[in-house]
Amino acid sequence: MIIVLKPEASESEVDHIIDRLRDLGLKSQISTGQERTIIGVIGDDRILHNQPLTALPGVESVLPILAPWKLVSREFKKESTIIDVGGVKIGAKQLVIMAGPCAVERLELTVGIAHEVKASGATILRGGAYKPRTSPYSFQGLGREGLDYLVEARKQTGLPVVSEILDTRDIELFLEKADIIQIGARNMQNFELLKEVGAYDKPVLLKRGLSATIKEFLLSAEYIMSRGNQNVMLCERGIRTFETQYRNTLDLAAIPTLKELSHLPVIVDPSHATGKWDLVAPMSKAAVAAGADGLLIEVHSNPECALCDGEESIKPSKFKALMADLKKIAKAVDREL
Repeated sequence: MIIVLKPEASESEVDHIIDRLRDLGLKSQISTGQERTIIGVIGDDRILHNQPLTALPGVESVLPILAPWKLVSREFKKESTIIDVGGVKIGAKQLVIMAGPCAVERLELTVGIAHEVKASGATILRGGAYKPRTSPYSFQGLGREGLDYLVEARKQTGLPVVSEILDTRDIELFLEKADIIQIGARNMQNFELLKEVGAYDKPVLLKRGLSATIKEFLLSAEYIMSRGNQNVMLCERGIRTFETQYRNTLDLAAIPTLKELSHLPVIVDPSHATGKWDLVAPMSKAAVAAGADGLLIEVHSNPECALCDGEESIKPSKFKALMADLKKIAKAVDREL
């Protein structure tokens, strides 16, 4: 349920409404738009059915939100959310390109790739310090040491860093060293982890689960936002289908669907979606054409020797060529790069 305020509602009237909701055992979230300010009611709002909220000073109307995801919904916030990460505006007209190695391996390699992707136009450095792998014998990442390498790469290039968290016990470490905390596909419904990152205002990149529906995906984002963190972006990274020719099936239809249902930025990961480096460029172009706000691309200077997902990583030279092509497509769909 949302409470629409009158344009002239005073600060004291807004505080009174929030206090009233708190007395009823409900939380509230304020969203200030260009024309109206609204209060989203968080909790079991059935208790409001017999409450004369429209009698409260400053209230214009009370409307139900039909979608099961409340704070994530376009009904709650009409304007698209723009998240500022170190001066990089995610969800704005300019596309955001997050690029870098799947897994952080060595300091020199990480810093070198960071310089190369920045020179080609990337605005955020991606890199996995902790790697959830299907096999317990696969490379699991460097952990804290890998995060330190990313911090050094940020220091030398100025690129904000996005990296994946696996454990709630590491939250303080990620708050200190990462600019964006990534929740991977395998943890999309790790609700304790979602609630933990939701307790802070650190931007979160939430990846769609391997077989998650759009509804499940958006409700996972709701878990984060219901704890107070409004800096959430959605990442489509392909879903598991019957097709075995490539790693996953990139759900391009999810991009405009998510943009219609939610106000949150939508990022696409064509690398994990396809699992093949030669499919990254065409799927990147298709994602931009479909309305994505940004891309998450794996770049490695020596993919055949990469410790993780070398088969889906593109070389810096190919990344540079792809960025040139993406500029043309961005212009055609009234975006910038």
